[in-house]
Amino acid sequence: MNVQIIADSASDLNAEDYKKYNIECVRLAVVMDDKHYSDGEGIKAKTVYDEMRNGKTLKTSQATPEQFREVFMKYAKQNKPTLYIAFSSELSGTYQSATIAAQEVLEQYPDWQLKMLDSKCASFGAGLVVLKAAQLAQENHSLEDITANAQYYADHMEHIFTVDELEYLQRGGRVTKSAAFIGTLLKIKPILHVENGKLVPLEKVRGSKKVFQRILDMMEERGTDFKNQTIGISHGDDLERANQLADLIRERFEVKDVQIRMVGATIGAHSGPGTIALFFSNSKIQ
Repeated sequence: MNVQIIADSASDLNAEDYKKYNIECVRLAVVMDDKHYSDGEGIKAKTVYDEMRNGKTLKTSQATPEQFREVFMKYAKQNKPTLYIAFSSELSGTYQSATIAAQEVLEQYPDWQLKMLDSKCASFGAGLVVLKAAQLAQENHSLEDITANAQYYADHMEHIFTVDELEYLQRGGRVTKSAAFIGTLLKIKPILHVENGKLVPLEKVRGSKKVFQRILDMMEERGTDFKNQTIGISHGDDLERANQLADLIRERFEVKDVQIRMVGATIGAHSGPGTIALFFSNSKIQ
């Protein structure tokens, strides 16, 4: 492979993805009881969800410049063209850490070809962009072509998701305590998306049975060219409902493929167990 693809753990890819496509992963951290745990290595997503169900509030920490410096230096010494695709800079300082490290490494290796893409995506939305880039890398496309294609895909990536309990968004400061209490009392399920890299509420649906129907309607309203794209679903330790959504998508739309991943420890620490997220392109796949 001529081009090395680097992702961060907030892309919510699994171990098989990293191995199959030789993707390098820089990991964010989860902070529990004042200890830092590497996302996906030091702590598994399942553990995070279990702790949250038991009432524990967790924090997260961005990947550091030192982590990126170590990874970048490895490929700079090999003079291997490299693309890093980042979790949205509006949701984490991880991209900024990478920028700091890149400047330092490029001072030592000015001829090294490095591209960095702030995907403005999150979870498996970012993961789908990474997988697309990695597939093109395995097909020996140039760094410029891979970067342009990944940028296009990221720019048109839709994120539609809902959470099972408003309490978890309240803990992370996304909704007020009173709104979370009233919403839970009335069985209100928020539907949110990512806009310009930021988390934005879309609608509130009363009753969990109506949520999937509305999400599918939004997919039809916002998406296109489903038969030529992979649809992504991520879940907060709720594979059963993720599979239910996948089945509904296959029944309603002609899609190329549907892939499911678990929301990783870092993002899961904010969204909580029971989260269901849907990712698709709103433009024709190049």
